[in-house]
Amino acid sequence: MSNGPKSTQEPPKASTVRYKAALRKAIRKNAREPEIDFLNITAMLDLMTIILVFLLQTMASSTQSIQEGKDLQLARSFMKGEPSDQGVILVISKSSILLGEQGEAVVPLPSREQLASSGLDAKYKRSGPNDLYIVPLANALRNARKLDKAVRAAKNLDTSTSEAIIIADAQTPYRLLMEVMFTLGQSEFGKYHLMVMKNKG
Repeated sequence: MSNGPKSTQEPPKASTVRYKAALRKAIRKNAREPEIDFLNITAMLDLMTIILVFLLQTMASSTQSIQEGKDLQLARSFMKGEPSDQGVILVISKSSILLGEQGEAVVPLPSREQLASSGLDAKYKRSGPNDLYIVPLANALRNARKLDKAVRAAKNLDTSTSEAIIIADAQTPYRLLMEVMFTLGQSEFGKYHLMVMKNKG
């Protein structure tokens, strides 16, 4: 049985136009929005700034929680109004000067008799025993001022000066108190609150 001639039919070739059209369609189908390729951090930075302000506020020491003890007895006073809770906490106890929430000791204190007559030792002063500037305290205040300035800027408050809450023992010599306040002033702390214990009656 003889087979007749077979007709061979070649499959139609895709034209270049159809190929390019199909390629463009595939590219469009798999394309992603450009916003997904990167992270927009502007909103995130705004949120982090707000969170930072609240964290700094919660880290600040509450002046209501000051505990008296053998090393610290506050002066008594008939005061009106509520005590300020704005400012850097500075404690002058019988044995040392402490700064900040953790009460980090900055300068150890000599006897009351020495403090009353000549203030702190000359080794802690900038230029001799008669100077009022306490160098270790000023160094610690520099960091506290930097942090307080950032908080005030975030709150849209005046950043040209900071406030300090002085918690001093009732028997603190006047000379030492003046040295501390002078050092505060030289460290851009322009407003002070002196913490006292309110007498009833």
